[in-house]
Amino acid sequence: MLRKGMSGVIPSLVVFIIFVGGWELVVRLIGTPPYILPKPSDIVRAASDNWHNLMVSVSTTITEAVVGFVVSVVLGIALAVLLALSKMVERSVYPYAIILQTIPVVAVAPIIVIWFGAGMNAIVVIAFLISFFPILSNTLIGLNSTEQNMKNLFYLYNASKIQTIIRLRFPAALPYIMAGLKISCSLSVVGAIVGEYIAGIGGGNGGLGYAITMASTHLQTPYLFACGLAASILGIAFFLIVNAISKWLLRSWHESAM
Repeated sequence: MLRKGMSGVIPSLVVFIIFVGGWELVVRLIGTPPYILPKPSDIVRAASDNWHNLMVSVSTTITEAVVGFVVSVVLGIALAVLLALSKMVERSVYPYAIILQTIPVVAVAPIIVIWFGAGMNAIVVIAFLISFFPILSNTLIGLNSTEQNMKNLFYLYNASKIQTIIRLRFPAALPYIMAGLKISCSLSVVGAIVGEYIAGIGGGNGGLGYAITMASTHLQTPYLFACGLAASILGIAFFLIVNAISKWLLRSWHESAM
């Protein structure tokens, strides 16, 4: 098992080393100024010099992204269940959910700031809006994809709609739900950073979006790269956590996690 795991990691690690080493070598040979294209060593040094500020920014963004993601999970799954209970309600409401998803968040962000005020509340709402639709859509697809013969069996046993949802359709939709969570968990980080650009908390409590804005304003390109890398690592970490939960829930019965 360990050998199999290492065989999957080693090729990616080799490519990473080659890429970073080539980047460092080429920039050194060309002599590009750090404010235009920093070397990997410059990025590491900038992260080390600003470690405290970087960790404060990361922790702020984590809080905003997690709250927005959790709210999107609760409301997205709840709304999908309500839509799945009635085809008429689904046909009436779901098109408006699609329309809301097509509206750029950047376009409505100023309205969100007016309604909720600049700061944490507005950022959480923006993170929620970006991560909400994939959960709603995937959950609804999963609930509607339950095998018809199984639904007929529950009908023969006089099961109510709620019993059918809880005991049959929701467990059958779990792989679709987890797929939606995998998409939305990374989008919540993107939403939090976008929100910080528009309605961010400034000063010492600023998130990664605020840190990126300040670094670009002062031409601190190495630190700008460090903040971007931290945002990327944060999104990857969110995905890995949700993926681990997915495998734990599905490994005993679904082929995607076996």
